Formats: sequence, structure tokens, C-alpha cells
Amino acid sequence: MSDVHDMAYYGKCMVGGIFACGLTHAAICPLDIVKCRKQANPTLYKSIPDGFKQIRAQEGLKGFSLGWFPTLVGYGAQGFGKFGFYEMFKDVYRFALGERAAQYQTVGFLVSSACAEVIADLLLCPFESLKVRMQTSDIGKFPTTSAAGWN
Repeated sequence: MSDVHDMAYYGKCMVGGIFACGLTHAAICPLDIVKCRKQANPTLYKSIPDGFKQIRAQEGLKGFSLGWFPTLVGYGAQGFGKFGFYEMFKDVYRFALGERAAQYQTVGFLVSSACAEVIADLLLCPFESLKVRMQTSDIGKFPTTSAAGWN
């Protein structure tokens, strides 16, 4: 099976996933803060733009960075798992099916994706939990830094 990849390929997929997921999610952290707070308390803001306005007035620009670190790390870890393990599972299942691999390619992709997503979500969950607690807790009820939030 000459189309099975090596660890260098998987590593590139994993690094690509870190950048693709971690950076993009961290970049939209300001929107995520407003969205999470509105989900946790629907009456807090009249609208998304109102949420931006209130956070800017009450917390300044720094208020839009709350939870950026667990977002960056968590979604980076998710991308690592999602992109890299998907490619690994495709090769594992293709090898396991042997001659029948082409016949069941779509199913193989589906199962590979599902397996990779389970790993990716397990990597994400602790960071997402920390991020949401940081962003939605009342002032003074939960730490506003990642290091303090882990304790």
C-alpha cells in the first residue's frame, strides 16, 4: 500500500490543525465572549452589538481578551487531533480493509472522521470548560486567568 503516509505527514497535518483551529478560534474570541455571556444570561445584552458596546464601556479593550489562552490552546489541541488523527485513521482502516478499501472509501472516511473527532473533542473539553467559566462567571466568582482557573 504505497499511499499509506509516514509520521512526517501526520505531523504536518497535526501542526496544520493547530494553526487552522487554534488561531482562528482565538481571533474571534471577542465575539465568543459576547455570545457565551448572552447564552448564559439572555437578558444581559439586547444584541451582539450591544454586548460589544457594554463590554467596551465596562471592561475596556482588555475585556475582549478574556479566555483567549484556553481558546488558543484548546482549539489548537482539537485541531491537532482532528487533522492528524483523521489522516492516521484513514490509513489504518484502508490497511485493515485491504482490497476492499476502495469499495468502502466513503464509509472509511466517515468512520475515520468520527474517531478523530472523539480524540479531538477530548483534547478540547478541559480548555473549553475553563474558557466558558472565565467568560461567563460573575465578577469575583471565578478566576480571570488560565493559571488561576486550573487550580
